[in-house]
Amino acid sequence: MGHIQYFMQYAKQLVIFRDGANPGFHEAIGDTIALSVSTPKHLQKINLVKNYTDSTEAAINALMDTALQKVAFLPFGLLIDKWRWDVFSGRVTQDQWNSHWWEYRKKYQKVKPPVERSENDFDPGAKFHVAGDSQYIAYFVAHILQFQFYKSLCVAAGEYNPDSKEVPLHKCDFYESKAAGDLLSKGLALGASKHWSDALELMTGSRKLDATPLLEYLLQPTLHLLEGTKFQILDKIVLYSLSFVTKSQ
Repeated sequence: MGHIQYFMQYAKQLVIFRDGANPGFHEAIGDTIALSVSTPKHLQKINLVKNYTDSTEAAINALMDTALQKVAFLPFGLLIDKWRWDVFSGRVTQDQWNSHWWEYRKKYQKVKPPVERSENDFDPGAKFHVAGDSQYIAYFVAHILQFQFYKSLCVAAGEYNPDSKEVPLHKCDFYESKAAGDLLSKGLALGASKHWSDALELMTGSRKLDATPLLEYLLQPTLHLLEGTKFQILDKIVLYSLSFVTKSQ
């Protein structure tokens, strides 16, 4: 649905510009909306959740669920095309394809094969986007962009104040906000008629891909909620996991 909304917004552009500002934009739109409509606040508003109690445990569960979906994906989202670019450039020869794949899996994901692998195997081909010759870096970019978009729309809707932060970012729901809708529409309506950094600046005020909103969404509230609890050791685990995000910028 995010793709369809994007199509509708840039439909009046010249044919050559009827496309996303970059492939990551197209993938990020639906996920941006999902961040808002999956909040307990929104689900209560549309009567899908009743008698919800906003507790520390509930907040940690919600943040962990998001982290498992978003943060855990980032290393994999990056390494697929890093491996493919190495292959296409000739940096890695055919007799190293599989070993190089597992070097990246170990380096970025910290995982190893469950059984011994060799160059007689071609494990990258198990991923559709590799076998189907479909680029993948857009998904990595989208996982950063969606939090930039989300934060900007939350601010526009008056649902989040970065200065006071009395209400954490992950509790924002910009549902039915005309201001947020107008901002999103203006950015999407540009299609590919402007450089992606111009579209990003219009929507967020920044011209660069920036993982800070992702950290603001996940890291700050998680560490605050765990502070002083028997689970405080998880602080170090969370910091280690999210350190990948900042190193990738």
